[in-house]
Formats: sequence, C-alpha cells, structure tokens
Amino acid sequence: MTATVRPIESRDVDVWRDLFTAYGVFYETEFTDPQMDAVWEWLMDSAHPTKAWVAEVDGAVVGFGHLRRHSDTFTGGPAWYLDDLFTAPAARGHGVATAIIAALRTHADANGGGTISWITAADNATAQSVYDKIAARQTWVTYELGG
Repeated sequence: MTATVRPIESRDVDVWRDLFTAYGVFYETEFTDPQMDAVWEWLMDSAHPTKAWVAEVDGAVVGFGHLRRHSDTFTGGPAWYLDDLFTAPAARGHGVATAIIAALRTHADANGGGTISWITAADNATAQSVYDKIAARQTWVTYELGG
C-alpha cells in the first residue's frame, strides 16, 4: 500500500467531510455542518493560511493533513502548524501519515522553510509511535483558553 499525496481539490469535498467527521469522532468532537462548511471554505480559498493535502491509495482518498503558516518570533521567520492529521482506520500502519507529513515538509521548505509543529492527545500512543520516528518530541505544555 503506497500513498500518493496531493493538494486537496474541490472534488474531494465528500470524502474530506467523511474523514473530517471520523477525525472528530476519534477525538470525541462532533463537528456541525456550519463548522465543516467554514473549514472547507478555508481550504478552497487560496488566500487563506490553512492549506490541505490528501493521501490516496489505489485512487481512494484515505487521509488528510491541514497545515497553517505563521510567523515564528524565536527565529524571525516562517513556521508551520499541523492543525489536523487523520488516516482512515483501514489505511493505518501503511505509512500514510508519514507520507502526508513528508509532503507538508516539502511544501514548507518550498515556501520559506521553518519548523512544523503539532500536538496529539497524550493517550494517542499509535500516533506518537509514528511521530517519535520522524520528529523530535518537545517538552512544552499546552494550554487552551476558551472563547
């Protein structure tokens, strides 16, 4: 099973919505239609800082990654935040997430470089086993202030 990663396209809307819904279920979050519509609009807006890629295996979309550029005050240059990464359960363990992250790294490098950072749930051992192989685990503690 080899994944091909490409930028998301308008034709991916239905499969993206299915995968994004499954991503929400995984993290015990229910996305409303207006929320999903708003995110989709971002992904289709070339001027929006959030971009998306999908992974295909045998012509079927099996995963996605959402990447957002921001300014890094520690370097005075660009940095990137991987907001969301999801692989369909049937495609896990076949390098799909690693292929998506590699494509995001290529995009970042072609657009000014900088670090890519992301978070995952403390109990998501499956994802962490992948991430530990390709990135440096940090010791920062994340806080969230609702609004």
